Amino acid sequence: MPGPRRPNAHADHNNPENLVPIAVDKPIPDFTAAATGGEITLSGLRGKKVVLYFYPKDNTPGCTTEGLQFRDLYPKFKKAGAEILGVSRDSLRSHDNFKAKLELPFPLISDPEEKLCALFGVIKMKKMYGKEVRGIERSTFLIDADGVMRQEWRGVKVPGHVDEILEAVQAL
Repeated sequence: MPGPRRPNAHADHNNPENLVPIAVDKPIPDFTAAATGGEITLSGLRGKKVVLYFYPKDNTPGCTTEGLQFRDLYPKFKKAGAEILGVSRDSLRSHDNFKAKLELPFPLISDPEEKLCALFGVIKMKKMYGKEVRGIERSTFLIDADGVMRQEWRGVKVPGHVDEILEAVQAL
C-alpha cells in the first residue's frame, strides 16, 4: 500500500498546499521564470551563488534604493561568484523600463502569477496608508553554487541590507 502523498514543489505553485516549504540548508526546487533578457532557470545558474531578492514594486522609493545598492556593489558580488536576481510581481515591460532607468546589470524576474513568491512564502498582508493590503514582503535568499539555500532575510529594511548580503556571499 503506498504511503501518504507528499507535496510536490513542482506542482501548482498557485496552491500553497502543494508546495514543499523551502528551508535553510535544503535544496531549492528548480524553477523557470520569465526575466529581462530571457527565461531563467535555477539549474542554469548551478556553479554560481545566487542572491534572489524579492521586492514589492518597480519605481517605488525603497525598491529603487535597494536596486541601486545592488547595482553599485554588483562588481563585488560578481567577484565573489554570485549572480543577483530581483523578483517582483511587475510585468516584464515594467521591469525593462525599471532596469534601463537604474542601469541595473542583473536580470529582474517577472512573477505576476506569484509562483516564485508562493514558493518562497513572501506574500504577506501589510499595512499601507492605514489599510491592509496583500503584497510582497521584502526578502532575500542566498543560494549556494549547488542550489542549496544557505541564508534568508525576511521583512528586510533597505538601509545596510545589501552590504550585509555581500558579506554573507563573500563568507560562503
